[in-house]
Amino acid sequence: MTSQAPARPAKQRHWTEKLSWILIYAGLFTVVLGIATARQDEPLGWSIGVPGGVAVLAGVVLIYIRSRIKP
Repeated sequence: MTSQAPARPAKQRHWTEKLSWILIYAGLFTVVLGIATARQDEPLGWSIGVPGGVAVLAGVVLIYIRSRIKP
């Protein structure tokens, strides 16, 4: 018995792909902003950069989920 990825509507696949790239690019921008801010105020820089890293990770997970969705 082989496990197959579930078939999803095209609208959901498109939404997942779009959201993943938005999370990745916005997260990378936020990480860079956090690094730049950390030069002046380290705690503030970390509090800006860490959520950006989490957003990048969520975007990568969504790309993996999108790759498992049957076309």
